[in-house]
Amino acid sequence: MAKLYLVLVDTPGIFAYFIRRFLKQKYIHVALSLDENLEETYSVGRRNPFVPVFAGVEKENRTRILQAFPTAGYRICELECSREQKEKIRRQLEQDFENRFRFHYAVIGLPFLVANRPFYQHNHYTCSSYLARILRESGIFVSEKHFSLVTPKDFYEYTADKRVIFEGPLAYFGRLEALCE
Repeated sequence: MAKLYLVLVDTPGIFAYFIRRFLKQKYIHVALSLDENLEETYSVGRRNPFVPVFAGVEKENRTRILQAFPTAGYRICELECSREQKEKIRRQLEQDFENRFRFHYAVIGLPFLVANRPFYQHNHYTCSSYLARILRESGIFVSEKHFSLVTPKDFYEYTADKRVIFEGPLAYFGRLEALCE
C-alpha cells in the first residue's frame, strides 16, 4: 500500500469567510500531498498566497503559506491507496503543474455549485473539484456527486481509508505534542 495526504485548511480572509458560511464548516480549502512532510503538495489555489484574485493549479510552498497565514488551521489526513494509484496521481499532478497557467479558478461555476447543478468549464476548477476529479480518475471516490459539486466538506466527511494525523496551525506540524490521536 501507498499513502497520500489530504490537507484541509481553514484559510483566513473575506472570500474564505463567505465560503465558510456557505459550507458551514471550518475547513474550506483542500490540497493533496504526495509525501508526509508536505513537500509535494498540490491544489487549485492562489498563485501568490497574498493575492486572492489569481488562482490555478499550484504546488504549495509551506514557507510562503506560513508567512501569509500564520494562524491558519490545518487538518492533515493520511489516505491509503495502491502504488499504481499514487503513481498515476503523481504523473497527473506534475503534468497539470507544468501546464498550470492553463488552469483557472471556477468562478463561473460557483452559482451552479450553490444551486447543486453540475457545471464544468474546461480547465476551471475549485480546489475540491480538481482533487475529486484527479482522485476519481485513479479509482478513489471521495463522493458520488459530479466532481464539480464536490466541496471541502466532502473531503472532511470522507471516511474510507482515511486517518487524521495532525490538526492545528501549520507552524506546529511535525511536532509531537500537536499530533492527533
